[in-house]
Amino acid sequence: MLVYGDATRREPAARKLARLRGQLADARASPAGIGRHSLLIDALIEAGELVQGVADARFRAAGKRDAPSPETDAAMALTMAVARLCAQSWEAAFAHDLQQGPLEDLLAACEAPLSSIELEVKQPEGYAFYALYPEGHFAAAKRLRPGLWRVIGLRSIGTSLAAITAVALDAPAPLTLRPVGHPFDRRVSLGDTPLARPSAHHAIVDEGPGLSGSSMAGVIRQLRDEDVPVDRIHLFPGHANGPGAQANDETRALWKQASVHVVGFDELILHAEHPAHRLQGWVEALVGPLQAPLADVTGGAWRRTHGDHGDVPPAHPWQERRKFLAHSSGGETWLVKFIGLGHAARQRLGCATRLAEAGFSPFVAGLCHGFMVDRWHGEMAPLSPTRLQCAELRARMGERLADYIAFRARSFPAAEENGASLQALYEMGRHNSTEALGSGLAAAWDRLKGQAERLQGRVRRVMTDNRMHAWEWLADDSRILKTDAVDHHAGHDLIGCQDAAWDVAGAQAELGLTAEELSRLVDGLLRRGCRIDPELLGFYAPAYLAFQLGHYRLAAQDARSHDEQSRLESQCERYTQALRDQLASS
Repeated sequence: MLVYGDATRREPAARKLARLRGQLADARASPAGIGRHSLLIDALIEAGELVQGVADARFRAAGKRDAPSPETDAAMALTMAVARLCAQSWEAAFAHDLQQGPLEDLLAACEAPLSSIELEVKQPEGYAFYALYPEGHFAAAKRLRPGLWRVIGLRSIGTSLAAITAVALDAPAPLTLRPVGHPFDRRVSLGDTPLARPSAHHAIVDEGPGLSGSSMAGVIRQLRDEDVPVDRIHLFPGHANGPGAQANDETRALWKQASVHVVGFDELILHAEHPAHRLQGWVEALVGPLQAPLADVTGGAWRRTHGDHGDVPPAHPWQERRKFLAHSSGGETWLVKFIGLGHAARQRLGCATRLAEAGFSPFVAGLCHGFMVDRWHGEMAPLSPTRLQCAELRARMGERLADYIAFRARSFPAAEENGASLQALYEMGRHNSTEALGSGLAAAWDRLKGQAERLQGRVRRVMTDNRMHAWEWLADDSRILKTDAVDHHAGHDLIGCQDAAWDVAGAQAELGLTAEELSRLVDGLLRRGCRIDPELLGFYAPAYLAFQLGHYRLAAQDARSHDEQSRLESQCERYTQALRDQLASS
């Protein structure tokens, strides 16, 4: 099934350097504390993306081979300087005087050779989705003795992670690599320069491992081929679970040879030794003292907090972001949810704040180093098939949908490159449909293929919600609120930002809109200044169903319990039948 995507954006190096300069200026102007530290980490991530973009440009120019370049070295020198600031801040529990040293000179050294370069920047997934903190790699490396080290970061995220690891090891600036080949059998692509450094310990730094663990294994293989002893090979991954289900025997054997060093989120932040490093303290700075420790509601546990309403929604536990409930001494309950690190997370916070101020989503208390804190409405029940049988609620919901989708269309425009093309959606839809239904309905997709090219120019991209499922809406007698509304347009999947018609197609599928209700919604949006192209909606409807079918089929395959698998498979059956009907009618 085609579900996931590798988010890449084009960005001028000059813009990235300007943003980095602004982040450092904001940090200088901020008082000591977690807020200032978070700005420094934002700057580290920005600098790491600069290195990745420059190194990948040189990599492509050299025929997909990694080789040193003055531009990459200048960007890495800047990243190392920012990493040192982050390390000093963390070790001082955010209370030190901020001395930015030679940063201005390093920024100027980058601006001259890089100002005219257009970068292709890849989203660091660990920072965006999986609560991977660079401070964890720093803490893991600090447990080892300084000495002669060769630090090797794997792009993309390995640029900034390797920099802060090198700082902890008192090592020179790291080398970064882009492993090549099949995703489950990556190899190092170097020029004539050896990778190994004689007599040195070698630190291989990345997030993951993912399904195969082959990227880090490829570097181990190269080092072993260069006769580096196994006791001088060290792995700094994002977690301690080892390679995933697609790892081959050679990859597993290579991983077993190396030493693995991990400090995960729970040890680093949730149960940190120093109070200043604990998430609970960060939350209390926003909402006041808490009555009890944070309650973990990740992995679908949030479903128990709204009481028993009969219909239990499905969940994909390992894909859910970390989230907690915080009960303040004032009697309020808050959701503490990871929304990412870096510049993009602050954009998501801005989106959430605007939705809250407009009355569409819960009140937002603020952001504390990757976690957004907003009000938890446990007294309001999620929508469900049972509740949606109420005619009065359906009528209210129709008006609310029109207000909400129109507001997003007005308020959150997106760049053309920030989402899948209609051609990509066609390819996904045809593939997933064939996997699920066989080739009998391929002719319907063949007709849609012609529409993809013809309709592309009509797409007006916005930061679509992409999560219109019934259980993401809370309703009582007077209010309807949308939850989980800020980051699915920038998720780990291939959809991205689409036309507002995508959310209309989502509402139709998830809320079971009748033809009459759909017509009223489209008319209501038009009255609010948001025209929905009927042909584009007709294209999106089967594409949406095919994507959701793929998503939930993969989730069902990963289910850890029979009950969860049954709920996920029930969703698959619903999408399968709806997709079959949609394609047959088209």
